[in-house]
Amino acid sequence: MEEKFYFYYTNDLHSDFKQWPRVVTYLKEARALRNQRGESNWTIDIGDHVDRSHSITEATMGKANVKLLNDAGYDYVTIGNNEGITMSHQDLYHLYDEAAFEVTCANLHSTDNMQPPWLRPTVNIETKHGVKIGMIGLTAPFNAFYELLNWYVSPEFEVLDKYMEDLEQSVDIIIVMSHLGITIDQEIARRYDAVDAIIGGHTHHLLRSGEYINNAVITAAGKHCAYIGEVILTWDHKQKKLVKKEAYTADITHLEKDAETEQTLHVMLNEANSLLGETVVQIDSPLTVNWYKDTPIMQELTNTVKEWTKADAAMLNNGLLLESLPVGAITYGDIHRICPHPINPVVVDLKGNELIEVVRVSLTKEFMQLALKGFGFRGKVLGRMMFAGIQVETGFHKNGEEYVKQVLLENGEEIDPDRTYYIATADTFTFGRLLPEVAKSDSKQYFVPEFLRDLLAKTLRAKFPYYS
Repeated sequence: MEEKFYFYYTNDLHSDFKQWPRVVTYLKEARALRNQRGESNWTIDIGDHVDRSHSITEATMGKANVKLLNDAGYDYVTIGNNEGITMSHQDLYHLYDEAAFEVTCANLHSTDNMQPPWLRPTVNIETKHGVKIGMIGLTAPFNAFYELLNWYVSPEFEVLDKYMEDLEQSVDIIIVMSHLGITIDQEIARRYDAVDAIIGGHTHHLLRSGEYINNAVITAAGKHCAYIGEVILTWDHKQKKLVKKEAYTADITHLEKDAETEQTLHVMLNEANSLLGETVVQIDSPLTVNWYKDTPIMQELTNTVKEWTKADAAMLNNGLLLESLPVGAITYGDIHRICPHPINPVVVDLKGNELIEVVRVSLTKEFMQLALKGFGFRGKVLGRMMFAGIQVETGFHKNGEEYVKQVLLENGEEIDPDRTYYIATADTFTFGRLLPEVAKSDSKQYFVPEFLRDLLAKTLRAKFPYYS
């Protein structure tokens, strides 16, 4: 006898709730069919369901996301970096207190030796006809952030080595729930013959019909739940082994939205707006935001970041602020709306010559107009860089292109090419190759759990208050 069983999964929703009612529609229909046929099926999420760029998530510190997963009937989840490093230790510790599903993440550890009661390294499940399945969750090791929040993420291969032998002896099938990214997933498949399926995320890759490496099928469903993934495994009870492994993703952007879920989200949004409705400051003149010009609000925010981090200088890109602020009461909701990014301040060490190069690159047209997606940035374009603690003199070529003529310290002294300077900026620039000198800096001091919008609130209260 052959038995088929099914895993439906989502990954990297990033609180894109406008798509969530379609997720629920798809899952209801798919699971109803499997249940009608008496086929074993489970629903799982691979992390980054939470993203504090959305007001619902911000207002509830992710608890609303957990309720949505509960309501949708999820069975198992692992955590992504957005669950892990964008909250305080206590907020993550209590995130899943009300979860109706199980959370597996084998490489996450609390450094105070108090593990959350919901956290399990592995979970074992069984099909209707007795096939035993072991699942292990893994998340990306952003320890530069985790350790500041009193967590530690162990290396994924070290953890797999620890648990793989026990899994091989206790279950028939091994599935890795991986918020590690496609490259690591492929290496896991190559290293571990016993792994049958790797359901992935983190790097937002879309594998429409899976990828087969060694004995494993690898799959992932892109981002924002435009797709839902399905893994189908076929077990031959006579041969006592898997005889087929399939993985597919379905485009669900055309589906009808589940009405009950839409109503739930409507209520959640109203509650979030109420929770974020506290007035931070009253202003008597509008604060203009312009992505390509110097503005008082961005200059003052950059000044605040320099002072708060005690850096020699600071630099922030204008694209961090999405909208201008009108006259009147400014609430936490307003601040979140115009600065939604889960971005922390960071101080990096740069030699003088590296600092000058970073300034030069940041004022190029290509940099300012870059429509960045990712690295915590939730805006449209990077925009012009603002500076505090240094003076930047620019000129223009005949073709109209701006260029940097010289960079001086605040007191007018020239920058020493060989001296080390402590530069505060957005942690976005410590990833990838946007500003290579920043990303490659040997010293990075991240400031958590504060986001840049927390310093924006501080700036507004200190620099722009109006009392009638």
